[in-house]
Amino acid sequence: MKNLLRTLKANRGFLVFLLGLAVFRTAVADWNPIPTASMRPTLLEGDVVLVNRLAYDLKLPLTDVVLLHLDEPRRGDVVTFSSPKDGTRLIKRVVGLPGDRVAMHGNVVLLNRQPLAYDGARTQGETVAPGWVVDAVRQTENLAGHPHAVQWLPALAARRDVDEFTVPPGHYFMLGDNRDNSEDSRFIGTVPRERLIGRAHHVLVAADWLGEDGWRLAPRFGRWASAIQ
Repeated sequence: MKNLLRTLKANRGFLVFLLGLAVFRTAVADWNPIPTASMRPTLLEGDVVLVNRLAYDLKLPLTDVVLLHLDEPRRGDVVTFSSPKDGTRLIKRVVGLPGDRVAMHGNVVLLNRQPLAYDGARTQGETVAPGWVVDAVRQTENLAGHPHAVQWLPALAARRDVDEFTVPPGHYFMLGDNRDNSEDSRFIGTVPRERLIGRAHHVLVAADWLGEDGWRLAPRFGRWASAIQ
């Protein structure tokens, strides 16, 4: 016990730093690496995004206990949250707000029975695994005045239709921008507000760690400190 106390005393500065960092990351701001392609082309594997944990709620540090609502999520926000299915941390885009009527028909999102506008269709190769490249169709989706890029992968089997339903109170309908390669509200259901972690607003740093020739690590300096659309 004495040895433990001496060790703690000798390293108290470092321990205070770790505690402060933990409080900061759980209550104020966090950084979140992107491990999958579900938000392509907006976010790429190897991006590290900066997350504002005070965007919507003030929470008790080191917990998920909400102390105060600060703001409301908006359509088009890119948010991190804990999956209502299994608790996995995910990052998706807010598409449907509480009370919205949401549907999808052939990849077209309908909000309150009005289809979103899409323009600028173009096709390019997309690497979905080392050595496996498929055609990706990219367009600009206008979500309530918030234009952003989305893509579809016609070669993959995917869920492209959702029957109309109303988003429950206090819940949000989330979609990945890579519509044919995203486990989002089409599969995990709507996301309760208390599971929201924060809003991702900038790419902090980025590296290309998966190329056509296998694993690699190369900085993507052009994406560093870039705003998320």
